[in-house]
Amino acid sequence: MTLAAKLALGCIADDYTGASDLANTLTRAGLRTVQTIGVPADDLALPEVDAVVVSLKSRSIEAGLAVSRSRAAETWLRGRGAQHVLFKICSTFDSTVTGNIGPVMDALRADSGDAIVLVTPAFPETGRTVYQGNLFVGAVPLNESPLKDHPLNPMHDSNLVRVLARQSGTMVGLVDLATLTRGADAVRARLAELAGKGIGAAIVDAVFDRDLETIGQVALGHRLSVGASGIGLGLARALVASGRVKPDALNATPDAAVGGTAACLAGSCSQATLQQISSAERVMPVLHLDPERVVAGPDEARRAVAWAKDRIGDGPVLIASSSTPDEVAALQSRHGRDAAGHAIEQAMADIAEGLVQSGVRRLVVAGGETSGAVVDRLRIPGFLVGAEIAAGVPVLRAVGVKNGEMLLALKSGNFGGPQFFPDALALMR
Repeated sequence: MTLAAKLALGCIADDYTGASDLANTLTRAGLRTVQTIGVPADDLALPEVDAVVVSLKSRSIEAGLAVSRSRAAETWLRGRGAQHVLFKICSTFDSTVTGNIGPVMDALRADSGDAIVLVTPAFPETGRTVYQGNLFVGAVPLNESPLKDHPLNPMHDSNLVRVLARQSGTMVGLVDLATLTRGADAVRARLAELAGKGIGAAIVDAVFDRDLETIGQVALGHRLSVGASGIGLGLARALVASGRVKPDALNATPDAAVGGTAACLAGSCSQATLQQISSAERVMPVLHLDPERVVAGPDEARRAVAWAKDRIGDGPVLIASSSTPDEVAALQSRHGRDAAGHAIEQAMADIAEGLVQSGVRRLVVAGGETSGAVVDRLRIPGFLVGAEIAAGVPVLRAVGVKNGEMLLALKSGNFGGPQFFPDALALMR
């Protein structure tokens, strides 16, 4: 990919839906942004941009592999002039006891040369706030919210200082809200104090958007930060305020219609997605996959594609592998967590491939792991960021694909309102 100017901001996202969320946030803040799938090939033609979000499927893989892929992405971004790199993680800090947030952060910090890195998953717009180092979802701590039951990365501790310290090789400190409200200089002084004690990472409280702006202002003085799309918003606003980029809020992707048939795939088991599936049943045909048959082999995916082919000529369809937390736990108990998850991801990828081969050009995908499996299978190298469907979910126009124009929406399981699927399709013409 040839860029006519140096990047103002480089970003590495640990899953594809999170990358779309971040790219959407940066675009709304005025940065010309492209999302790539993996480290871009040198011959991928993209327009001049302010920010590139490199999407990785590294949240739940082996830590060493996540580190190597993230370092490769950082090398590419630094080589295109990015002075600051954001390692984008989930706003619910999704990770296991041993990683991958801590190991990747440690490696990128070592490469950057920063003495201390700012870390916050706060994004008040989506109900994620951090106070005294504890992550809240709405009015309750993370470990008391429904989001604690993620099928791959359940989160049962809301104290992020403790969570990150268990994963990282460095000590972890806190920049509390009282310090943050005194402004950027107070935050810098606190970071210097922590670094002087050998502390290499600091969880930063944030409750309001203005807190993100302070964090972004401070973070630009470092080469690395870690957090959700909220810190991306702070960084973007700081870049615009500094004059390093000129706001271009109208830089959405070309809105020429793609046409063709449309379909939706749902792999997330979040309460939000389950409600969205239930609502969709009132306006489009919905097929619920049999998880036991999915694990048994490819026949269930073939059945789903055949079912869809009989119906997509009359309008959009939805195919769902989503189940309740209790049903997921039972399936994992019978077949193992990794085996069950892999089987479902590959089945959804098989279905997506079959649908595209049948002419589907507008595809909505719910669930981070599902989105990753689908985009990898379709071999889409990157996206231009378009109109916002819901907070954190834009319309994406595929670039560099061999099958012609395509529009996608990649939704984190927890995002969007009850009518998300029809709302998405209404914007994907």
